[in-house]
Amino acid sequence: MRHDQYPGEVTIDAAMSRATRGTVDSPLLPLPEHIAELLSDVGSPPRLAAHLRAVHDVAHQLVDWAEKHRPTLTFDREAVLFGAATHDIGKAVHLGELSGPGSAHEEAGRALLLGHGVSPEHARFAATHASWTQPDVGVEDLLVSLADKIWKNKRVPDLEDLLVARLSEATGRATWEEFIELDEILSHIGDRADERLAFQASFPIHS
Repeated sequence: MRHDQYPGEVTIDAAMSRATRGTVDSPLLPLPEHIAELLSDVGSPPRLAAHLRAVHDVAHQLVDWAEKHRPTLTFDREAVLFGAATHDIGKAVHLGELSGPGSAHEEAGRALLLGHGVSPEHARFAATHASWTQPDVGVEDLLVSLADKIWKNKRVPDLEDLLVARLSEATGRATWEEFIELDEILSHIGDRADERLAFQASFPIHS
């Protein structure tokens, strides 16, 4: 449904409710209630909320896989899911970056989250999701960055290599073995990218 197809009686609140929690053709986990409320509080457009829901769903698949198949990998599950669900929140301020390039939303997003009482540990993902090469990057940051790419089936070899190295360190297995299994789950998740892209595109950019 394009923006110009929204009937007059359908409110932005209704669109936001559908974007964050509504039943959709391509099954996506709903965003947690407190995240949905936060997005409404900051004036998020429905399309941004839909994007965050799609990335959160993919992050959920990644952490479920890691916990089941790589139990020796230490990471903060809730931090990853929060980061995925809020990483682009700064685009509520920099609306032009919803449909075009730009990085102003990154620090703006961190500041926005801090201003709403979010801890620095969780707010950081808004600023770091595109900076996975920094020396202090954690497994959580890599997983959020990866979810933000693979939701649309974009493969980024250097990002994947960094996660493969962390997996290898945690398991003691060869990096090529870890790569093969990571590639398998990423390919599986990527297969539904078109459905997620269509879901996102069905919402208006402007609130």
